Amino acid sequence: MADSSGSNFIETERRGPVVIIHLNRPEKRNAVNAKMASQLTRAMDAFLNDDSAHVAVLHGRGGHFCAGADLEEVSQRDPQQLLPDPESRGTGPMGPSRMVLTKPVIAAVEGFAVAGGMELAMMCDLRIVDHSAVFGVYCRRFGVPLIDGGTVRLPQLVGFSRAMDLILTGRPCPATEAYNIGLANRLVQNGKALEAAIDLAQQIAGYPQECMIADRQSAHHATFDAKRFFDAVQFEYYNGSGVINHEAIKGAQRFMEGAGKHGSFENLNDSYKKKMSKL
Repeated sequence: MADSSGSNFIETERRGPVVIIHLNRPEKRNAVNAKMASQLTRAMDAFLNDDSAHVAVLHGRGGHFCAGADLEEVSQRDPQQLLPDPESRGTGPMGPSRMVLTKPVIAAVEGFAVAGGMELAMMCDLRIVDHSAVFGVYCRRFGVPLIDGGTVRLPQLVGFSRAMDLILTGRPCPATEAYNIGLANRLVQNGKALEAAIDLAQQIAGYPQECMIADRQSAHHATFDAKRFFDAVQFEYYNGSGVINHEAIKGAQRFMEGAGKHGSFENLNDSYKKKMSKL
């Protein structure tokens, strides 16, 4: 599944009724640019529209799940180009993040699942993580808002109070904590997340599908309700889109200049460091 320039940012493989979708930009810790987001959306659409595919596993190659949006691209683009159609019920800057998925999707997480990468992981029904996994709203440091469903899904997964801790501080949430607060469903040995996710996907795919899908749909309806969920992500969009113009581009430019890389709160500008040191 390649884009017009030949870049193959998304790879898929098949294990019977299980589709494995690999984020394939390891040199950028699978940071998502516009082409990669488009390819991921197409891959997810293909899975959802294939009657013989029952469960998908979303995985990042190269030791990291996803480091979020590609801030190099963010720093160079017009703010309006970064924003999805606010009426869209499917696509966001990270790809299929605004979809209400109709089949189970399991995230196999190792390394960073931060910022938009955390939002992609939360889009999935289940998250299987190894001990190297780190979640976090790392985009907090650069004024880049969550507009891929993060503010909607995180409180539902871990509760409002814990969600506020992560959203307001941007701090890292390591694998053990993620498991303890319900952000992760399974905690496995390093290097075993993908294998464990595929095994779980095969188990789920082996059940009578009509009943399982109905129960899944009922749980989603009770938790989100499609209309209320869409209202929530619309609010998230309108509430966050203005920030793109004011802070996100400058923050992405600071990142490209070397500030805050590798999850560090060091070498940010002096006034920003003073603010962050008070957290």
